[in-house]
Amino acid sequence: MKARCPWVDLTKPGYREYHDLEWGDPVYDDHTLFEFVTLEAAQAGLSWYTVLRKREHYRRAFAGFDVEKVAQFNASNVKVLMNDPGIIRNRLKIEAAISNARRFMEIQAEFDTFANYIWRFVNGRPVVNRLEKPSDYRATTTQSDAVAKDLKVRGFKFFGSTIAYAYMQATGLVNDHTLECYRRQEIINTYG
Repeated sequence: MKARCPWVDLTKPGYREYHDLEWGDPVYDDHTLFEFVTLEAAQAGLSWYTVLRKREHYRRAFAGFDVEKVAQFNASNVKVLMNDPGIIRNRLKIEAAISNARRFMEIQAEFDTFANYIWRFVNGRPVVNRLEKPSDYRATTTQSDAVAKDLKVRGFKFFGSTIAYAYMQATGLVNDHTLECYRRQEIINTYG
């Protein structure tokens, strides 16, 4: 059996696949980067697995994570979303997702792509950490502090430093696979 990061609970459906196929792979595609902005903000105060289980519902509810469509959502859309049991029905998080879509597009207009904006926080290359055990994982870093601070100034909501760091891990700005995890070296070999 392949060695994986210690947080992967193989008894939870979808967790292994998420770890093996997505988590930590560098993302340069704005569509996927927006998806994770929405999902990570929804996670605030909850476990990632809670959100991961609802991911398909979020895709349906949030127009396939089409940032332009989500940015056009209004009070009527919020009302529909508040009644959708497939997502986290927190009005502030739903309204934040819509507001964040608008802010995301503003960043795209300024930097050409959101990827250009976000990757500059790590000088365009994944930060490769050397983690051996669960206690080596960090909740925040100076880079996540900088991301969160800048996004807050730009009007993003539900995106503090802890969420920013989880976002950076998920989208591969940071390679936090442990030293023994087979994915760590695969990602280094593929993306440098």
